[in-house]
Amino acid sequence: MSVSFDFEDTVALVTGASGALGSAVVEQFRATGAAVAAIDVIAPDDEDSLLDPDEGTTFYEADLTNEDSVAETIDAVVEDHGRIDHLANIAGTWRGGDPIEETDLSTFELVFDVNLKTMFLTSKHALPHLQESGGAIVSVSARSSLEGGEGDGPYRASKAGVRLLTETIAEENRGTVRANAVMPSVLDTPMNREMMEPSDDWVDPGNVAATIAVLCSDATVVTSGAAVPVYGEA
Repeated sequence: MSVSFDFEDTVALVTGASGALGSAVVEQFRATGAAVAAIDVIAPDDEDSLLDPDEGTTFYEADLTNEDSVAETIDAVVEDHGRIDHLANIAGTWRGGDPIEETDLSTFELVFDVNLKTMFLTSKHALPHLQESGGAIVSVSARSSLEGGEGDGPYRASKAGVRLLTETIAEENRGTVRANAVMPSVLDTPMNREMMEPSDDWVDPGNVAATIAVLCSDATVVTSGAAVPVYGEA
């Protein structure tokens, strides 16, 4: 069964746009007619970027852990496009391998800054515009946020924070802005293939991007505050 979306005349803001999942989300919105504002600290011409700039996409280089940078970038997006209808908080990172007593404060701060602070700041400054358009937010939590585990406590805690902040935004904006999260397990990305033995059970980022589109679409107008599993067999 094929699924299609029509996001013509809407504007999608995607953070972490140069990464594997972010670039897939950009492509998903772009293919369904949305104008895309793609944000990342890594520019498209960087060797680490997976983003393919194309017509319909405007790239903004910004440090989303800095509130002034976030505010200026959101203002620029609205100045360029006139509105924001969808916010996909994709920016994130993973660090792990050490028990808590051996985890550096710098690692803890990095994980919380990239995973949770960026989601908070971007949502904070985009919300007034999303309230005007009756838009939607989808953020990336993680399956591992549902329980504690060995070696990646800060990551799990930061992603649990994303999930709880999503529920808060949904409650505070009931009837105006929908806010949901997706919970991946292991995505099939170049970074994961470098760190681990690849598996056929890993999830294609494109499939997660399609779920994000569903949560921004009219198909889920009664869904807000949800944390949606997107881990398939992984």
